[in-house]
Amino acid sequence: MRIAIMGSGGIGGYYGGRLALAGNDVTFIARGAHLEAMRTRGLRVESTKGDFALPAVQATEDPAPIGAVDLLLMATKTYDLDTAVETARSLIGPQTTVLPLLNGVDIAERISAVVGPEHVLGGLCVLSSAVAEPGVIRHVTPFESVVFGELSGETTPRCQALLETLKAAGINATLSGQIRTELWKKFVMLATIAGVCCAVRHPAEIVADPDVRALFSGSLEEIAAVARAQGVLLPDTVVQDTLRFFDGVPPGTKPSMLVDLEAGRRLEVEAINGAVVRLGAELGVPTPVNRFLYAALKPHAAGA
Repeated sequence: MRIAIMGSGGIGGYYGGRLALAGNDVTFIARGAHLEAMRTRGLRVESTKGDFALPAVQATEDPAPIGAVDLLLMATKTYDLDTAVETARSLIGPQTTVLPLLNGVDIAERISAVVGPEHVLGGLCVLSSAVAEPGVIRHVTPFESVVFGELSGETTPRCQALLETLKAAGINATLSGQIRTELWKKFVMLATIAGVCCAVRHPAEIVADPDVRALFSGSLEEIAAVARAQGVLLPDTVVQDTLRFFDGVPPGTKPSMLVDLEAGRRLEVEAINGAVVRLGAELGVPTPVNRFLYAALKPHAAGA
């Protein structure tokens, strides 16, 4: 399968590396020192599932010469999405499938507005992975997963083929007939852990503190209420299930937004906690915890 990875950091580098290791024709689209390192030394992935190295990979800053691909995996930050989609137009052919693995709940719609909804799946991943140094991806938790599906809920041949490709690469992939619900289930978890951990400047084990746990719980309740107000069918136990998940994460686990905050990089707070506040206001759902998290992090949104 011919695959282009738009955004080759922690997520794109990890999944693109596994797909390339499995023999797919993968081109990484990157920039700066990370791009130069991949061009000169290849890509190394350090993972709890097993380390591997690709001594030579295809990497570029300009996707135009690549031409149409079978699969475009979108893994940029949300604040780069609009520019990245415009840049990726040359990669879209009649049979191209676009799989977005970004944070947020409106990503597929934003991509569809540019390349056409017929190309775009709904998708998400659960992965704690980052660029440890140029050319090196470090995956630090025992879990990783990709969930995807047609936004219509259908099971299509292209989804079956993609599922086989991902599984053959050792990726824990699931094809869902309810991808919108899956996206919101992740968003409930992501917006909470990202917002709270950034606000208190602490990894996820801080959920054990009773006062901070109240923030976790309040945020989960708010986001679940927003989802249900949109007509999304979430499990009745989504808050309790997510708290149990937080209780089980290994010590030191940091959401990517906390990693970015500590490094002085831009934050995805507008697409995460900011989105909760905006959607809540539109739907008449109070979101005081997320309004606090958004206000606390908004001054840092542009980075150091």
